[in-house]
Amino acid sequence: MPTDLVSDTPPVATSPTIGPSTPADPSVVPPPSVPSAPSVPVDPTGPAEPVVPSVPTEPVVDPAEPAEIEEPDLTPVAPAPAVNGGGNASSPKPRPQFPDPPPLESHGPARILAIVNQKGGVGKTTTAINLGASLAELGRRVLLVDFDPQASLTIGLGIDPLSLEATTYDMVIDRDVTAEDIRVKTAIDGMDLLPSDISLSGAEIQLVTEVARETTLARQLEALRPEYDLILIDCQPSLGLLTVNALTAADGVIIPLECEYFALRGLGFLVDKTIKTVQERINPRLKIEGILATMFDMRTLHAREILEEVVGRFGETVFHTVISRTVRFPETNKLGEPITTYAPNSVAAEAYRQLARELVGRLG
Repeated sequence: MPTDLVSDTPPVATSPTIGPSTPADPSVVPPPSVPSAPSVPVDPTGPAEPVVPSVPTEPVVDPAEPAEIEEPDLTPVAPAPAVNGGGNASSPKPRPQFPDPPPLESHGPARILAIVNQKGGVGKTTTAINLGASLAELGRRVLLVDFDPQASLTIGLGIDPLSLEATTYDMVIDRDVTAEDIRVKTAIDGMDLLPSDISLSGAEIQLVTEVARETTLARQLEALRPEYDLILIDCQPSLGLLTVNALTAADGVIIPLECEYFALRGLGFLVDKTIKTVQERINPRLKIEGILATMFDMRTLHAREILEEVVGRFGETVFHTVISRTVRFPETNKLGEPITTYAPNSVAAEAYRQLARELVGRLG
């Protein structure tokens, strides 16, 4: 007679399968669901608005190793022409690239350019040093003239003003001292300097009683024209008699402009009042060779707006080359050498080489 097999192992409980129609167990709590972002319809016919990168108000910088702000050379220098005679500009104009000029068979007579802006800290001295060095790389003979009592140009080239026997002050005050007497060689082959010191600050008062006082610098530089291709005058940040002397001696003007509001306000006064007055009354050959945007920070909307406003007003007078802000420049000033030798492969060095090529192309 068969017997029933009884297992000692208890049966294993299984979870019930919940189907689409099976109600969920109220004792089971489902995980919270993350809502998905709603889709935004895109109008294919409407123009896409430009996206402005956000700029942190308090950037975190390691003080032991500061980050260098060097952007690629992509800054637009002019807004594109209006579409169909009106409306907003489409895309920015591309920046042209300037080739290396052909070598010179002979040197001179020099073209004299004054680097002028009555506002301080806009890059006048930095431009004089690095533009001069870049022009020397192109085979041009360059003379830098330090016409600022602060002597920043002299110090920026590694020369101690206190060690000099004579400076530009003696050149403009003492008739027995000539430009050749105070000329010194720099570490850059093909670039010389007429140095300055703090005593130049007293020259304006002493020149007041001189006859033809506005032409004092011009008379001194005339003898050196045949030896150089370009003479760059670094002016003081004011519109006094020393600056008027520089504008009287110059054939052209380069205006460094920091891309910020107060610098823009002073630009109109410099161009419409000071330069125009010198053109009409003293030096009719004076012309503006170019306005140079300096200390440009592509990350800020304000800098881009200022640059567009300058280009909108002055057009092709604005150099296509833009000098970006970088920590390299204070380092080079402290070491007394141009950025073209201190950091020859940097973006800033290439920017000044581009400026040199553009300037030579403008001068012809």
